[in-house]
Amino acid sequence: QAQLVESGGGLVQPGGSLRLSCVASRMIFSVFSPKTWRWYRQPPGKQRELVAQIASDRSINYADSVKGRFTISRDNSKKTVYLQMNNLKPEDTAVYYCNYFPNPSDSWGQGTQVTVSS
Repeated sequence: QAQLVESGGGLVQPGGSLRLSCVASRMIFSVFSPKTWRWYRQPPGKQRELVAQIASDRSINYADSVKGRFTISRDNSKKTVYLQMNNLKPEDTAVYYCNYFPNPSDSWGQGTQVTVSS
């Protein structure tokens, strides 16, 4: 089972930074490496949305709303995906989740809460 554990969220003021981590603790290296890894977020009262993704060849795509502020990266040896979040805005407030493609996990992790407020 691919257990995904997100961490690194917290309460920050506008303009602040956070670094999120997603660890696929039970996924072996040979399964982790070929996948495209994604960060999603779910703002209060809204649907989950795709924020960023990084493919096995390390090609990267971002949602327009976070482009230039967020950076996704991966460490295959650690089976970990990161999301560096800079210049945070109140509209970034959400629970952040990770998952992968193809054949994403049907069981989402707990997510990590990011709250941006003064």
